[in-house]
Amino acid sequence: MTETLGILGGGQLGRMLSVAASRLGYRTHIYEPGANPPAGHVADQVTTAPYEDEAALRAFAASVDVITYEFENVPTSALDLLESLKPIRPNRRALATSQDRILEKDFLNGLGIVTAPYASVTDEASLQAAIAKIGTPAILKTTRLGYDGKGQARIKEPAQAAAAWASMQGAPSVLEGFVDFTHEVSVIAARALDGSVACFDPGENVHKDGILRTTTVPAKLTPSQRSDAILIAARILNALDYVGVMGVELFVTSKGLICNEIAPRVHNSGHWTQNGCAVDQFEQHIRAVMGLPLGDGSRHSDVVMENLIGDDVLKVPAILKERHAALHLYGKGAPRPGRKMGHVNRVKP
Repeated sequence: MTETLGILGGGQLGRMLSVAASRLGYRTHIYEPGANPPAGHVADQVTTAPYEDEAALRAFAASVDVITYEFENVPTSALDLLESLKPIRPNRRALATSQDRILEKDFLNGLGIVTAPYASVTDEASLQAAIAKIGTPAILKTTRLGYDGKGQARIKEPAQAAAAWASMQGAPSVLEGFVDFTHEVSVIAARALDGSVACFDPGENVHKDGILRTTTVPAKLTPSQRSDAILIAARILNALDYVGVMGVELFVTSKGLICNEIAPRVHNSGHWTQNGCAVDQFEQHIRAVMGLPLGDGSRHSDVVMENLIGDDVLKVPAILKERHAALHLYGKGAPRPGRKMGHVNRVKP
């Protein structure tokens, strides 16, 4: 009987995972609280229910063989129930570590991996103490639930502390010191059930307003920096006994690589692999979580991936006329500011 992969979350990452799963002969079942999710257009089955619906979660688990996720912020209560019924890959430790920015940095520092200086912030007084310790400029972030620049406030001078804390609305936060970096790179890495690890080439990322705009491969790195980036990713995967694909974001500085954050899932900065490798990040994730051998993720082409955000989708007619441009649209409704509508991979001939 054909195996079925359950995917928590029905966004564009779940959509592309479903396509990759179908190419390998698997069925997919999406669990998503929101109606008409992008992944639902290509999956075999969709459950539309809140994560608090125990009956729906049990029925979902009964219909699948393995469960994975396309975003980190699945409620713990839902994961507790699902994990008692079916294997969840990547594992819960990876998810818990990445869900909390302080736990994540404690974990990374424990492995000897350098991060930005940081301090826990629970009120305005602790923020003032953190600023006295770390200095400014700095960034105040909620410890949980922030993404694409949300849940963040820049503090250029101590006088801005009160306003920054107010913007957190009382949420537990972390103050991160400023890192003087030349550019950011990310490594998309995979680890299989048997412990084997495969990493894609690091990509160079450019952000605007907290949202990834482009990833260029190859990244500007020396051979030793490239090796260090891949070794850092592999060390993280092994320490977590990880199964699946992970995104590891790194700052390139004059003193070496500094880890910004980890994402325990397929990652926006890995979309270039769809047209730059024989086995892309989505297939690699399916292979890992379903117990197959990892594929060859070596790069056969240079690629620039550009996110199509909001009204960028209006460029589609022009993109369709470009040579060596591969368009990937997510099937979303009306564009709005900050909404990822698709991406284009421009392959260098």
